[in-house]
Amino acid sequence: MAATNTTPPIDSTSAEELTAKAVHKRYEGLVMVRTKAIKGKGAWYWAHLEPLLVHNNDTGLPKAVKLRCSLCEAVFSASNPSRTASEHLKRGTCPNFTSVPKPISSISPSSMGSPPSSSVQHNHRKRSSSSSGGGGGGGGVGGGGSSASYHVPPLAMVDPSRFCGELAYSPTVSATTVVTASTGSLLPQQHLMLSGGKEDLGALAMLEDSVKKLKSPKTSPGPTLSKSQIDSAFDFLADWLYESCGSVSFSSLDHPKFRAFLNQVGLPAISRREFAGPRLDTKFEEAKAESEARIRDAMFFQIASDGWRPKHHGFLGAENLVNLTVNLPNGTSVFRRAVFVSGNVPPKYAEEVLSDTITGICGNAVQQCVGVVADKFKAKALKNLENQNHWMVNLSCQYQGFNSLVKDFSKELPLFQKVTENCFKVANFVNNNSQVRSIFQKYQLQEHRHVELLRVPARDYEKLNFEPVHTMLEDILNAARALQLVVLDESYKIVSVEDPISSEFAEMGRDMRFWNELKAVHSLIKLIKEMAHEIETERPLVGQCLPLWNELRAKVKDWCSKFQIDEAPVEKVIEKRFKKNYHPAWAAAFILDPLYLIRDTSGKYLPPFKCLTTDQEKDVDKLITRLVSREEAHIALMELMKWRTDGLEPVYAQAVQLKERDPISGKLKIANPQSSRLVWETYLTEFKSLAKVAVRLIFLHATSCGFKCNLSFLRWVCAHGHSRTGMDRAQKMIFIAAHSKLERRDFSNDEDKDAELLASTNGEDDVLNEVFVDSSSV
Repeated sequence: MAATNTTPPIDSTSAEELTAKAVHKRYEGLVMVRTKAIKGKGAWYWAHLEPLLVHNNDTGLPKAVKLRCSLCEAVFSASNPSRTASEHLKRGTCPNFTSVPKPISSISPSSMGSPPSSSVQHNHRKRSSSSSGGGGGGGGVGGGGSSASYHVPPLAMVDPSRFCGELAYSPTVSATTVVTASTGSLLPQQHLMLSGGKEDLGALAMLEDSVKKLKSPKTSPGPTLSKSQIDSAFDFLADWLYESCGSVSFSSLDHPKFRAFLNQVGLPAISRREFAGPRLDTKFEEAKAESEARIRDAMFFQIASDGWRPKHHGFLGAENLVNLTVNLPNGTSVFRRAVFVSGNVPPKYAEEVLSDTITGICGNAVQQCVGVVADKFKAKALKNLENQNHWMVNLSCQYQGFNSLVKDFSKELPLFQKVTENCFKVANFVNNNSQVRSIFQKYQLQEHRHVELLRVPARDYEKLNFEPVHTMLEDILNAARALQLVVLDESYKIVSVEDPISSEFAEMGRDMRFWNELKAVHSLIKLIKEMAHEIETERPLVGQCLPLWNELRAKVKDWCSKFQIDEAPVEKVIEKRFKKNYHPAWAAAFILDPLYLIRDTSGKYLPPFKCLTTDQEKDVDKLITRLVSREEAHIALMELMKWRTDGLEPVYAQAVQLKERDPISGKLKIANPQSSRLVWETYLTEFKSLAKVAVRLIFLHATSCGFKCNLSFLRWVCAHGHSRTGMDRAQKMIFIAAHSKLERRDFSNDEDKDAELLASTNGEDDVLNEVFVDSSSV
């Protein structure tokens, strides 16, 4: 790799400095690896090997890295720590290292008889002779006699010649002290040959442990816990098990290691049947009772329904979990039920599920349900429910709406289609041509230190889900440098003569317009996805919908200017999606929520009517008259006019709009999100009819995002969904897990967290691994 880059000659001083820098980097890397290993995250031998930095006597600069054995002070090369450990530690060269369990002879003597003296011999290898101290020649006696008496018949050395014709010592079998049957004295350290091989060492350790326990039966007792402590521990364990929702199976409770852990901390054995039966039922009843109490305490609520649109294409087919959550006016959410659906769900079925959920909560008092927000069925199921119940406001999920924009662009924007087609050509050509792939992987290794194929989705698949296409675009953009170097490679020129497609590939690789257009498409997708992710995280209310879409338009306009893209077709796609998602409640909540009041020149805080279009102003009037009774309609409109001219007293408006910095994200957020509704309920009492509309409208959520179920649990449901008992347990576990997560306001997914953690860990390891690359040059 290094040979491909020609560098001008450098003087000897700079060469020494570069070498010193590389040596110091190597040293720091080894220290970092050793530190992690000592904490239990690395190889065992780092407890005995210590990195040592050797300096040049003349210049004082680091010139080499060595490894020093902390047991015998011997110094070795640091080029291969693993080999050093094998040769010096495992093979018995180090005089002070013992890797096998203590022999029975090390058991403390009893009061019986006077012990016979025994001599110990140490057989060292040549490499560590300089550190052996006072012994004689090669096989001299080290140390004097030691006294001991034994209560058990001593072990005899097994003669391996009885079982095999040729004696061969494994280099990994460590030396040990052996007791002879005749005298009970200690023989020199040598390889202990047992008939079962080195696997017998574990059994030998168990034997010695048993003997020690029999000799000293009054061992120190383990931790003793009271009944209340045990009950509390198992209660926490049950919470964790149920809230994992399938990530941890009930069978794990019977795992030998887990049982050993319970024993170690002083807990008795547990029954998985109890955790899957009575204890699960109890936890479910507790969560359900708490959930229903919260709903009863609220005057009205909103239903959020998420999962009608499958999110795991190509993995679980159309099998999906629909979550039905209840959003309360105080900003909290409680889980209601889960519905498993498969295949293409008809709108009528969704309408029935939503209607049954509403009546299941409030019976005949359906006016308590202010509305529904769902990720699908806006045009049919949600519209029908609105028509049947004039007080309802049924919204489509904004997170889903923003994500759908990417798919809209892929279908309707020529730039997306052009870039996608070109990337398919590039990826397929590189992956399918073995010679080109070989050249590409050479430069891929050089640029990115790893080799992999470009990910290419099936052509039919891209129509269902654009995400795999986006992955392909990212792969090509990340490999841009390697792909450009392929075209310049001498070997590629030979290939291009034989393959006519190679000329088109070479043109695209050299064409900056291709790369700029790819970068533009990728940038727009990233922009939309970041906004969608923020919507999913922040869970905006309905009054924020218009500002969000205005923010999107502004960002897309800047994107068009940056990449010199015609704005007209892009705006057309956005407006089309906006109209599909739009609801008159967006405009009405924007006007009625004191959070969006604007201070005019006179100091008044007035509703932002000037930010609405003429049609949106009409929508505000129509919605308000629909949400009140016919008798109150004209009163509500008069109050709306008064609200438009008078607004809110400045001190209250400022209190509602007060922001504080979030300690986690660092962003400025509204200090008291409930103040918008509370102002209408307590201070703006003169707006009797309009206040009824405002308090029921302002708190509505604009997204249906809620509890996320793990894929592992969905797999289990797919396999056991036809079992009534199994489904009953699944529903209870989902309820407990969702109830707990919503209580903590945790809308993340455990599998996403694990993926992020592993990616982060691998990233750190990649940095560490750089230390060991080409270590022979140091």
